[in-house]
Amino acid sequence: MIIPPYLKKNDTIGIVCPSGFMPVDKAQTCIATLQQWGFRVKTGKTLGHQFHYFSGTDEERIGDMQSMIDDPEVKAILCGRGGYGLSRIIDRIDFGPLKKNPKWIIGYSDVTLLHCHLNKKIKIASMHAPMAGAFNDGVDNMYIQSLKNALLGKKSAYKTLPHELNRIGKAEGQLTGGNLSLLVNSIGSVSEPDVKNKILFIEEVGEYIYAADRMLQQLKRAGWFDRIKALIIGSFSEMKDTAIPFGKTIYEVVKDITGLYDFPVAFDFPVGHTPENVALKCGADYRLSIGKKSVGLKDMTE
Repeated sequence: MIIPPYLKKNDTIGIVCPSGFMPVDKAQTCIATLQQWGFRVKTGKTLGHQFHYFSGTDEERIGDMQSMIDDPEVKAILCGRGGYGLSRIIDRIDFGPLKKNPKWIIGYSDVTLLHCHLNKKIKIASMHAPMAGAFNDGVDNMYIQSLKNALLGKKSAYKTLPHELNRIGKAEGQLTGGNLSLLVNSIGSVSEPDVKNKILFIEEVGEYIYAADRMLQQLKRAGWFDRIKALIIGSFSEMKDTAIPFGKTIYEVVKDITGLYDFPVAFDFPVGHTPENVALKCGADYRLSIGKKSVGLKDMTE
């Protein structure tokens, strides 16, 4: 796995919107903060541009991402927001230049598919982390600061409180995962991650509980849970129930499915569609320790 170089003062970060539309003003706090951190910022043509739901036509979004990948001055690419759209264009982007000129590509939500594709096809690590819009919720919190630390190459060692549904244990391996819907969307495609001996993390937002159950059942049927070393459950925010209740909470759904296996499971980890969203390096090595008193996730990247 290629680990891109970490950033230095005056390095340039490119901001693009490969999926949904994002107004320019929503990125201003992010741009100012990145500059305060000592980085230069280059904005892509898709930031502030709109084509119906998207930040541009498929061709415009491909071109913007490609220009940032090809630009030798751009050392990292931060996605402005997620939404939907990467699955429409991902097979038409040439990621080959990243092998010769690796750079961090950063984002979450719809960007999950991009992480899967980069880790699987290009063998390059990427960063599941807050995007430009998250800076509007404040920049001095540990979650935005975790992105800064990750960009500078500072190894993370996250600790969280235990959860009553946790399954105690330890695991070490490459980290993979992201948004549950996008992970399921990758199955059967060239972007589907190889989860064997990996630590998998999942999160979701705004889904019906029955739909999340269906997606988890799909991971199970696809053999993912037979191959992973451990599972991290992030936030499942804004979940909805049907008029006739499903009968279980989302965490009870997860517990029932994972109860068929013996790998360690950590619930309520701060990753997902909430302000509590730490930076994680997909494709990098981590050590997960789930104990009675705390949960630890440590970056073991060489």
